[in-house]
Amino acid sequence: MLAPFSTRVLAWFDQHGRKDLPWQQNTSPYRIWVSEIMLQQTQVNTVIPYFERFMARFPDVQALADAPEDEVLHLWTGLGYYARARNLHKAAREVTKMHGGQLPDTIEALCDLPGIGRSTAGAIASIAFGQRASILDGNVKRVLARYHRVAGWPGRASVDHQLWKMAERYTPDERCADYTQAIMDLGATHCTRRAPACDNCPLRDDCAGRLQGDQLRFPGKKPQKVLPVKSTCFLVARNREGQVWLEKRPTQGIWGGLWCFPEISSPAQGRLRSLDLWHTEPVREEVQDGFRHSFSHYHLDITPVVIDLDTSTPPVMETPGRLWYNLRKPPQIGLAAPVATLLKQLAGAGTVME
Repeated sequence: MLAPFSTRVLAWFDQHGRKDLPWQQNTSPYRIWVSEIMLQQTQVNTVIPYFERFMARFPDVQALADAPEDEVLHLWTGLGYYARARNLHKAAREVTKMHGGQLPDTIEALCDLPGIGRSTAGAIASIAFGQRASILDGNVKRVLARYHRVAGWPGRASVDHQLWKMAERYTPDERCADYTQAIMDLGATHCTRRAPACDNCPLRDDCAGRLQGDQLRFPGKKPQKVLPVKSTCFLVARNREGQVWLEKRPTQGIWGGLWCFPEISSPAQGRLRSLDLWHTEPVREEVQDGFRHSFSHYHLDITPVVIDLDTSTPPVMETPGRLWYNLRKPPQIGLAAPVATLLKQLAGAGTVME
């Protein structure tokens, strides 16, 4: 007779599970919380260096709450899904104001904080507070969907409900923190999306997907749709001092709260925008090759329009939400990913006008 599901998963974890991740060395609620937010839709290897830099700068809730949003977004630049960083920052301020700087230890209170959903709350409650709490991240969904051959896309409410019932059933009363890490590890390292290591899986003997030989069918895929394509132009304005003009985007919408080049509808608008902002025409214009940046819901084709300005004519003064970005001494601000890429290219090419 086979041992219970959780017993087998825990035995596998004891022998093969990951136990040296940075957030496993000091399982304070704050560190677990930050790691779980970073790990949402992001792989462990990608998260590790971001987590370590984040902890070095913001070692506790109070340090994060006291920091300006720009600095938080700066340390998040490149990790993507920036709403996570904004919500983490907002939640830190709520924790200091409403909970005395201590992360709450109930699922309900955790879910009331910005950016924390049911599964993330369960991970925090189990790992940080030792409670019996279930999780259902993408890795766990894949394990359970294959183990029971659960048909359908997990994004559908009916499928999600089935998987949550299974997650609750298998969560043990003891060693819940280890089980939480174990079931995530199993999905991440063995029950992978494209090449599951079924022969080494502790659940191989009664996994319905493996026994039927169709494990790759599960979980069901999200219904495909053709992503629309949008286009824009970035106005990349450079001055004689080796600085580039950036503007902070609104909190809502793409790249919310991040710094970006001004957007224009066409290359021809560059000269007009220059007159509007700096009351001077460019001394040089160059329309560079465009590139595509893809979001989950559409593609964005971006054309950089680089203009050089003669700053002997006084430019518009910097105001909140606008600045001259110094490529030689970059300020610590959050940058949209394509903006960061273009700035690196400009820094490498040199920007001072001859």
